[in-house]
This record gives sequence, C-alpha cells and structure tokens, in this order.
Amino acid sequence: MQWLAAQPGAETAGFDPAWTSVAELTRLKAALPTKLRRSFLSPLAAPLVEPLRNIKDDEELAVMSEAALIGCKLFEHILGFLRPGRKEIEVAAELEYKARLLGAEGMSFETIVASGVRSALPHGRATDTRLPRKGFVTLDFGIILRGYCSDMTRTVFLGKPNATERSAYEAVLEAQEAGVLAVRPGARCGDVDEAARGVLRKAGLAEAFSHSTGHGVGLEIHESPRIGAGQTNRLQAGMVVTIEPGIYLPGQFGIRIEDMVAVTLAGGQVLTPAPKALIEL
Repeated sequence: MQWLAAQPGAETAGFDPAWTSVAELTRLKAALPTKLRRSFLSPLAAPLVEPLRNIKDDEELAVMSEAALIGCKLFEHILGFLRPGRKEIEVAAELEYKARLLGAEGMSFETIVASGVRSALPHGRATDTRLPRKGFVTLDFGIILRGYCSDMTRTVFLGKPNATERSAYEAVLEAQEAGVLAVRPGARCGDVDEAARGVLRKAGLAEAFSHSTGHGVGLEIHESPRIGAGQTNRLQAGMVVTIEPGIYLPGQFGIRIEDMVAVTLAGGQVLTPAPKALIEL
C-alpha cells in the first residue's frame, strides 16, 4: 500500500465496499503514511466485483450446467432412498455422500430436508425427525464443482396426497413454470417475481409465499441479481438465476420447487431438468 501511495500522480485508491471488510480496510489504512490514512482510500461509487461476476462466460456456464446435472442425478438417486421412518439427517447424509462420489468438491450450502409439518419451514435443515408415512418432503440442495455452485429444490410426497395437498402442489408448480417462462434478457427482476407470485395470488396462496422468487448463482450460492418484488434490475444474457416459489402453511405442510435457469438470448434455459410433476412414493 505504501508503494502504491508513493507512485507519481497517485492521489487516491478506491475499494469495493461490498467486498472489503472493516478489518481489511483497517489493515490497508495502517499500511499508509499517517497523513494519507483519512483521504487516500475511498469507497467506489458503484460495486466493481459483482457486475463482473453476474455475467458468466461459456466456460463458466458449462461448469454450472455440469454441476446442475449432477444435482439432477442426486435427486434421481435419493428417490430410491426415501421411505417412511428414515431420519432427515440420513437422507441429507446420503445426498452428500453420493455427491462426493459423483465428483462434487462439497455442498454449496447446508442440505435442507424438511418432512411432514416441518416442510412448512422455508429453511428446514435436516434433523433427526423421521420421515412420515404420509406427507410432503422438501429437498433443497446444491454442490460445488470446480468452484461453482448449483442449487435445486424438489418436493415429493410420501403416500397419497389429498385433494388440498395436490391442488397446492399444482399451484406452486404453475407459479414456478410461469417464473421460468418470464426469464429473458431485458426482463425486470420484479416482473419475473410477479409472474410467479401472481399465480399464487390467484390461487389464494400469496400470503403463504414469504420469500423472493429467486437469486443469482455462481461462485457463491447467493449472488445478485435478486428476483424479488419491486426489483428494477434487468436480466442479462449470461446470468444464472434460480426460480423457486414456495408456500408454507405452519402446522400443515410446505412446498417449494426450484430450478437453476441460465439467461440466454432466446430466453431462459433450465439447467436442472429433473422431473417436477408431483412424485408420490
């Protein structure tokens, strides 16, 4: 830092406040001459790192597509492992073990396995709760492959769903597919959110949808842009986002369906083509 400040014409240096911690900024200032510690370092007016990471090149997209397809293989595998009485943590462990065998460097976040009434928890991490004889099981998981994350969610049913459960699932599926269809270059993130949220509103389930419709994915599991209500950012070709509407009815059940979608010049390309029609086990 002293070397930089000593360069001819160097009057200031910018830092990205979105990626520079307080501790790092303190360290950088401490490396400067006392007279420059207040004035030499200044925050950038706009983020520098995130806009560069938002747009994936062909090589990045290829890795992310491969990671997403491994996720689909994991889902296919776990369908044969699910049965009443198994603990949620056993399901999560099986997913994570199989992911390693398929080449994953690790999981991109703590695996969510939420069954029965626990499926009404949007972030129901796996516990020692046993899978019910009858009820929804939400599986939300992702892997890291060559540094890039994947993310997908599927909700299946153990036993035979009643009319209310089946109708709720169909509403979430319709909302999710509407969100995917809304993905295209130039689309406002808020409009994509509304495409999904509007379906649930018509079904009388909008109040049960308590989070944004999606988010960017890349080197981190949550990146910009945010696909949420009122977001004015526009999608660009090369972005990879999730579309994951869900409903959560405390004491009853929850349902979420999530795909990774690449924004292409032709629209949205689903990277996680695992089955989404209601699976009954």
